Amino acid sequence: MCQDKTIVCRDCGAEFVFTAGEQEFYAEKGFQNEPIRCRDCRQNRKASRPASNNGPREMHDAICAQCGAHTQVPFLPKNDRPVYCSECFSAMRK
Repeated sequence: MCQDKTIVCRDCGAEFVFTAGEQEFYAEKGFQNEPIRCRDCRQNRKASRPASNNGPREMHDAICAQCGAHTQVPFLPKNDRPVYCSECFSAMRK
């Protein structure tokens, strides 16, 4: 059974509680490391990261190999692999 644990934040030095419930959640998700930053420092660190991964995707024009419709895909199509529109792709997965 887990017990609440007091941890010192790596960034600001404040103490915060790693609750038994949070420890159970970490174990469920398979996380092996305890948190090293308090909630405020985690949020500040996350906010300061560049948003390059959160921006819009670059889309590329393609023609569906199954129905011939013009479509756009988030990867550069290659001639050696077929490309499908979203409707044909979804139908193939079912």
